[in-house]
Amino acid sequence: MCFYMFFFLFFFSMMNFILMIYFIMNNLIIFFEWEMISLNSMSMVMSILLDWMSLLFMMFVLMISSVVIYYSKSYMSSELNLFRFIILVLLFVISMLLLIISPNIISILLGWDGLGLVSYCLVIYYQNIKSYNAGMLTALSNRIGDVLILMVISWMMNYGSWNYIFYLEFMKNDLIMSFISIMIIMAAMTKSAQIPFSSWLPAAMAAPTPVSALVHSSTLVTAGVYLLIRFNLLILNTFFIKILLLLGMLTMFMAGISANYEFDLKKIIALSTLSQLGLMMSILSMGFSDLAFFHLLTHAMFKALLFMCAGVIIHMMNNIQDIRFMGGISLYLPLTCLCLNISNMALCGIPFLAGFYSKDLILEMVSYSNLNLFVFFFYYVSTGLTMYYTIRLLMYLMINDFNLLSIYNLYDEDYIMLNSMFMLLFMSLISGSFLSWMIFYYPYMIYLPLNLKMMVIYVSLLGGMIGFLISNMNIYGMNKFMMTYKLSNFLCLMWFMPSLSTYGISYYFLNFGQNLMKNIDLGWSEMYSGQGIIIIMKKYSMFYNIFQMNNLKIYLFSFVIWMMIIIYLLFLNI
Repeated sequence: MCFYMFFFLFFFSMMNFILMIYFIMNNLIIFFEWEMISLNSMSMVMSILLDWMSLLFMMFVLMISSVVIYYSKSYMSSELNLFRFIILVLLFVISMLLLIISPNIISILLGWDGLGLVSYCLVIYYQNIKSYNAGMLTALSNRIGDVLILMVISWMMNYGSWNYIFYLEFMKNDLIMSFISIMIIMAAMTKSAQIPFSSWLPAAMAAPTPVSALVHSSTLVTAGVYLLIRFNLLILNTFFIKILLLLGMLTMFMAGISANYEFDLKKIIALSTLSQLGLMMSILSMGFSDLAFFHLLTHAMFKALLFMCAGVIIHMMNNIQDIRFMGGISLYLPLTCLCLNISNMALCGIPFLAGFYSKDLILEMVSYSNLNLFVFFFYYVSTGLTMYYTIRLLMYLMINDFNLLSIYNLYDEDYIMLNSMFMLLFMSLISGSFLSWMIFYYPYMIYLPLNLKMMVIYVSLLGGMIGFLISNMNIYGMNKFMMTYKLSNFLCLMWFMPSLSTYGISYYFLNFGQNLMKNIDLGWSEMYSGQGIIIIMKKYSMFYNIFQMNNLKIYLFSFVIWMMIIIYLLFLNI
């Protein structure tokens, strides 16, 4: 079944690619609309928007999901309910496709909510306490975004239609409607895990690795960025856009630092995703939506490949994810290490790989733009941190000694996983260059002084050197000589955001909700509404039921009473 699904999705991906080329060549946009309900001046319609952007993104989503399903055939081979897993992944992909092609805020909500619900089902797929806690954190964080989208739907009733794509020009000049842009930005921040909603993204690593590859590359976390790209005209005129720039940069910086303290292989890659999402959000808030979209697509390829490589390594290590137990695996898993190295180098922005074309262009546009030194500092330090944790990861995985067991069985002959990884390896090599030719109508030629032009390389080399040195130092020695234990704990635990989200906010809100339900929903409200009416009706029906039982004693009793009343009335008249 996995092979058929792979073939089906890959075929549709290629069809989307051909259509996208045709749409770009002819500058086409197709808009379908189906009216379902019409009530007075309001009409509920199902709309589909097909342009080069939606077709290109759908092509990437379908390609990655086809490869992930093929990879799952081997990775999840011991799973008894493989069919259920594949159905959940397909539901996830369908929700994302619905969100991509929707110019209508109601159909966007369907895809948006579908992503949140199915992601909860996938995060708790391995049924244990840790997975359940991670799933609840993911669902509750995304639920904030769902509520904000619902508020946007109610607010847009002022326009008489929910096809936001036609109202962007008008809404950006309407001061009251700037509330819509603030709610859209906050909804996108929850889905793309920006500060202060970042804690759910590393927690979602409780899901199976194929799901992580799909979630962190092209579906769940990119939904917020894609929504802001579509609402780009509206959000640029709001005061909140500067706050989004600041929060995006802080997310990028925080994730880069936390990844250098992490020892869980999947969480390191998850934090690198968080860092890249911060990069996309911040460059989007500067007005370069095409660059954000370009980086979103290139990042999808090498990040899915990175997670697949991590899945193979975890499989071979008896499901251990701690990188301190790994080492020297390049001798035993050469093809997996080849894919891992190339995807890591693409992440760092090594020249002529996929990540270079988008990342280098973004950093040069930052150097070229009229922003302050604070923004410049955060962008380049975060780039150095990316190189820092990548080199540290490679040192732990490939160069350091193997620390797991004296008897082990490492082999690189799972050809289903390798074939799926090689497809993404090919795309990680070429996608940057061919996307840069297709997306931009004219080539970006940025003229900068030599020092600024070479700044990306300087920062990357410096970050790589620091990563190499730190990975050879003892972590306790590093804490002792470089910083205090409390500060390193603060940096390691994502600035205490998981604690604030779970124990601080979620715990009190859930308790408050439980008290409300107990005292109002199941208390006063229940007795004076639904349940109260049922109890009263029940008592009356029991009373009337006595008279309907055809009981002779009751009839005699009632007859005697009536006779007594009549006699009393007669005597009263006399």
